Amino acid sequence: MDNEFKIDWKRKLTSRKFWAAVALFVSGVMSAVGKRSEAEVVGGLIMQGAAVVAYIIGEGLTDASNATIEVTEEEEKE
Repeated sequence: MDNEFKIDWKRKLTSRKFWAAVALFVSGVMSAVGKRSEAEVVGGLIMQGAAVVAYIIGEGLTDASNATIEVTEEEEKE
């Protein structure tokens, strides 16, 4: 398997961004379940979606930054 597609699970599971996204997702689900007003359900779903989108964007930016650093280091070695 190529090194560039290997997932570093230790880094992912110790990431504060990951746990913040999990907490927001869980709180969004909790607010959507049960006897709540429509506004609370919609707010929870929006919060849930925003957490997932923010995590995806944050991880994408981090991965792009790491890829740029690795390419720069390889160019310096040559």
